[in-house]
Formats: sequence, C-alpha cells, structure tokens
Amino acid sequence: MRIQLSDHFTYRKLLRFTLPSIGTMIFTSIYGVVDGFFVSNFAGKTPFAAVNLIMPALMILSTVGFMFGTGGSAIVAHCLGQKDREKANRLFSLFVYTSFAIGIFFSILGLLFVRPVSIFLGAEGVLLEDCVLYGRILLISLPFFVLQLLFQSFFVTAERPNLGLASTVISGLTNMVLDAVLVILLPQPLKLTGAAVASAASQIIGGIFPLFYFGRKNSSLIRLQRPSFDGKALWKACTNGSSELMSNVSMSLVGILYNWQLIRYAGENGIAAYGVMMYVSMIFASVFIGYSIGAAPIISFHDGSGNSSECKALLKKSLCLILLFSVGMTLFAELLASPLSLLFVGYDPDLLSLTVRGFRIFSFSFLFMGLAIFGSGFFTALNDGLTSALISFLRTLIFQVLAVLTLPLLFKIDGVWFSIIVAEGAAAALTAVFLKAKQKKYRY
Repeated sequence: MRIQLSDHFTYRKLLRFTLPSIGTMIFTSIYGVVDGFFVSNFAGKTPFAAVNLIMPALMILSTVGFMFGTGGSAIVAHCLGQKDREKANRLFSLFVYTSFAIGIFFSILGLLFVRPVSIFLGAEGVLLEDCVLYGRILLISLPFFVLQLLFQSFFVTAERPNLGLASTVISGLTNMVLDAVLVILLPQPLKLTGAAVASAASQIIGGIFPLFYFGRKNSSLIRLQRPSFDGKALWKACTNGSSELMSNVSMSLVGILYNWQLIRYAGENGIAAYGVMMYVSMIFASVFIGYSIGAAPIISFHDGSGNSSECKALLKKSLCLILLFSVGMTLFAELLASPLSLLFVGYDPDLLSLTVRGFRIFSFSFLFMGLAIFGSGFFTALNDGLTSALISFLRTLIFQVLAVLTLPLLFKIDGVWFSIIVAEGAAAALTAVFLKAKQKKYRY
C-alpha cells in the first residue's frame, strides 16, 4: 500500500517513507566518491588533488537546486495540506523552470571564471590545468545537476520517493560504469577528462528523467504545467530554502579554507587526505540529509493541516532515529578508517598514514552532525526559514571557520581534524536550544 503524506507515521512507516530519500542522497554523493577513487588510483595524486580543490567551487553554483528544492517543496506540501492542488502545481512548475534558468546562467558564469578561481584557490602548473579541465566539463552539465538536486525533494512531496531513488540510482550507475570504462581504458593524459565526462553524463540523465516524468500526465500529487510568475512565492522559497543554500555554500567555502590550511601544514598530501575524509563524510552526512528531505514534506503537510499532535510525534521519532544513526555511523567510521583509506591512497605510505590518523579523529564528528542537519530541515519544513538558516549558517560557516583558524595553531595538522568535531558539537548544542525555545510557538 502506498504511503501518503496524510497518514499517521509509526517508526516503521517513517523509515519506509524516508529510506528512498536516504538512498537518493547516498547515490548523489557517490558521484564525487567514484570519481575520486578512479582518479586517485588510475590518474594519480595531482589530478586527485585537482578534483578536490575545484569541487567546492562547483558545488557552490549547484546549491540553487537545494534551495528551491527544500524551500519550494515545503510551500508546495503546505498547499497540498490545505487541499489547494492547483496552486501547488503552479508553484512547483515555477520553481522548476526558475532553477533551470539560474543553472544555465551559473554555467556560463563558471565557464568564464574557472581559471581565475582555480588560481585564487592556490592551483598552479599541472594542478591548475587539471582544475580547469575538470571544472569546465562539469560546468556544462550544471543546469541538469541543479534540476537533479531540486527534484530530490519534489519526488518526496509527490509521494514518489521510490521513483526519486530509481532516478538517482540510474544516473549513479551511469557514472560508475563510464568511470570504469573511460578512466581505466583511456591513456594517461585523458583519464581526468574521462572522469569528468562520466560525472557530467550522469548528471544530465539525473536531471532529464524527472522532467519527462513530471512533464507528462502521472498519478503523483504534482506535475509540471505552464507557470505563472509569482514573485512572492519565489521570495518565500528562497528565504525558506536559504538554510540549505547557506549550508551548501558554506560547506564549499569552508572546504576551500580547509584546503588552504592543509596546504600550509601538509602540502598536496593534506589536500588528498582531506579529500578521502570528505568523500566518506558526504556519504554519511547524506543519511542525515536524506532523512530530513524525506521527513520534511510530511511535517509541512501536517503543519498545513493543523495537525500539531502528529508534528510532535514526528519530531520525537525523528530525534530518536537521528541518535541511533549518529552512534552507528561513528562506530562504523572508526572500524573502516584504515580499509577506506587504503582503498583510496594505499599507493602512498606517507599519505596513507596521514589519512588514517585524520580519519580516526574526524569520525567523532558524526556523533553531533545529524542533530543540526535535521534541526535545520525541521524548521524549513515549518516554513521558519530564518531559524533554519541561522542553524546552517553558524554550523557550516562560523563555527567551522573559527575552529579551523584557531585549533591548528595549537595542534598543527591534528587541529584541522579536531576543528570539525568542535564545530559540529557547537551546532548540535545550538539546535537543541532552538528546538526547546520554539516548542510553544509551533506546538510540537
């Protein structure tokens, strides 16, 4: 039986409904991981460092998809809760077309400035040329990647999370297969090109498939139609989704800062080691992000229908699940620190040793990460974009920047890894304060 947003959610039903979104986010994060694995093992350390150096800048440009996806889906789900399906479809269409147009603009802008940006990030010589090459190819597919990120939220709002997962699995498998073929078989000078083409092709598929589905008659709650301009709704989606925008932009900016610190303390090896940890972090964080994306439309729907008792129950169940995920992933990361590091950088003993040590320290950040991510998504679902943005802004930018600038002065390279734990712990404490302070206002 199909699960509907209007249902009462037990733990089992909540997990069943959110698992496809978790899987979707995991497969989305695998893009960079697969590229990193093949580039590191078959193209070499310098191309691997180039991918890690330019990727944060590319992700900044794609965040508009997260913004309109999370912010827009909260509005659309709220309309569905009020039983205004016509308005929901109209606004859904507006958010999709606006996101694609902005993606095209950012793609053109990125192609013009990828070289000066790479130089600004500290790339030179062969590393610079590799950054420009990889970046230009990924920028071509950027508008479709924006759509893919946007539709991750709207598949859930449409009560089709399994279809969203299927779409992402197809694009993810495309990336894996093309990476295996192009990176391994192409000659050395073209291996990095092959990795970039593999990712670009998978992103295009991930963006086009949902367009065809929602553009045709379907049995879901929403579908694309001719949009009408609604400046107020666009602004509401932007402000409501600003937390996800800020979170992703901040993470990219902080990633750039981490790379800058690591070049100072450990050189190219530091960037490569950090890259391995970020790949694992993306997959683990995607569990929390995917759960938040999957649960958000349910919360928005019941908030729109005035069912505060269900909202309260959803929050309690979600916090229990987040705690369970957090402890499990921390233990899992500690156990896998050595084998995962060996998988990516086993060819270089010094780099391997640096990565394993950093991994074992960094893993404790997963104990705190989930609460802040879910808390931000929870307030987005309640259309409280300001609180959501504040949590994300402090978590992903302020706390991280302060920690990574100060702790390395005391602990050198280890201070870089400790800074992530400190920042996530502070963000978790802040989220707990907001959840308590807003309890009466939202009656949860």
